[in-house]
Amino acid sequence: MADVTQLLREVRQGEDRAADALFALVYDELSALAKRQRARWNGNDTLNTTALVHEAYLKLAGGALDVDGRAHFFALASKAMRQVLSNYARDRRRQKRGGAQPHVALDDATALADPVAFTDDVADTFVALDEALARLEALSPRQSRVVECRFYGQLSVPETATALGLSPATVKRDWAAAQAWLHRELRRPPV
Repeated sequence: MADVTQLLREVRQGEDRAADALFALVYDELSALAKRQRARWNGNDTLNTTALVHEAYLKLAGGALDVDGRAHFFALASKAMRQVLSNYARDRRRQKRGGAQPHVALDDATALADPVAFTDDVADTFVALDEALARLEALSPRQSRVVECRFYGQLSVPETATALGLSPATVKRDWAAAQAWLHRELRRPPV
């Protein structure tokens, strides 16, 4: 844990080798986090666990890594994975009606069918959840961050509390309230 915190400090100070060392040190944990995310849906192989880890890390490394420690880093990684998955779902949704797809004969398409394709329903669900989370963030940024840590980051209540600087009781309350709010929002008919 101390190594991650020290490397984050060095990255913040602009030491290039620290970013590479940080990635190597947290790769297995990020991979486990991505694997749990990928287990929630049958996705296309173009966005496998490795690709999700790399995309999320690129999002993190692309900005100024102003992180307070290990827990905060993984909370940000959870958010980055949410963004990657949501963007992927939006792209899938845009192509749902065949946009930018070459014409393929039905016989050829049947032969190449991928049994674990990112389905339209899954893409719609991811996009709806991301849109609901955006609305929740406008109402309660703290609850939105709790959802990102708990749902996308698969962090426990104590880990989420540490990552966000909250008490475990506050995390439990926010988690319960956010789940109820999101459940209601996702059941509402589209406008």
